[in-house]
Amino acid sequence: MTTEEFHPKHALIRDERFPNVWCPGCGLGILLQSYLNAVEKSGIPLDQQVLVSGIGCTARLPGYAKFDSYHTTHGRAIPFATGMKIANPELKVTVVSGDGDLFNIGGNHFIHAARRNMDLVVICSNNFNYGMTGGQHGSTTPLTSRSASTPYGNVEPTFNLPYLASALGASYVSRWTVMHPRQLAKSIRMAMETKGFAFIEVLSPCPPNFGKFNGFGDGFEEMEFYRSKSTVQNDARLEDVSIDPFHGKPVVLGDFVNRKRPSYIMLENELVRKAMGVKK
Repeated sequence: MTTEEFHPKHALIRDERFPNVWCPGCGLGILLQSYLNAVEKSGIPLDQQVLVSGIGCTARLPGYAKFDSYHTTHGRAIPFATGMKIANPELKVTVVSGDGDLFNIGGNHFIHAARRNMDLVVICSNNFNYGMTGGQHGSTTPLTSRSASTPYGNVEPTFNLPYLASALGASYVSRWTVMHPRQLAKSIRMAMETKGFAFIEVLSPCPPNFGKFNGFGDGFEEMEFYRSKSTVQNDARLEDVSIDPFHGKPVVLGDFVNRKRPSYIMLENELVRKAMGVKK
């Protein structure tokens, strides 16, 4: 039986690349499903959809989408996507990558894309470690949690990604887990409708690394941990939503920011019109 005969997303996925390369219990398959649901419901033609990634487990996701997708160098997905959007503003450009790629290797690019309010959708799958390279800790690893490079517990402060994105001026900011696939799909669709920089943090388990080092039996147990610790609070104070689930603090989810602010493409177009003496 072919994928075409039974898979409801056949028109959106590359059959020849399945089964996927992700580990059992990984949440990236759910993220892919939620993203494709958003693409389907967005009404944006597939020839205008572009998916860009860097390096890592999450960065494999564009290889399964049956429309234009690009696998770029480590940490450089956002500048690559920025150039593509400026060259062809009609495209709906989405970046999907992991916390290590977007905020450790490529953190400086995130800062300036959000500051510029660049017209991009950026989805960060946060599994709290460098999943592909052995489970080392990074800027999103929760305090006291263990990793391959912090076997006695992490002592470094953790990035609060929604707070960071909002403080930099992003037009849309949200956080969900892979245990909230419907909310996540809706959030991605809202991000696609946003003029300017839209950021979504997605919490996802990494069973063979973060899960193993922190005593989770399997991917589902880790998913259930974050689901049970989660609370939806759309009006939360973002300075208070840092992730610290191992000390009883709830994981706050929601659509936190949805504001209108001139996007980079809008400002660039206005600049060109003024330079050419064209009235609105």
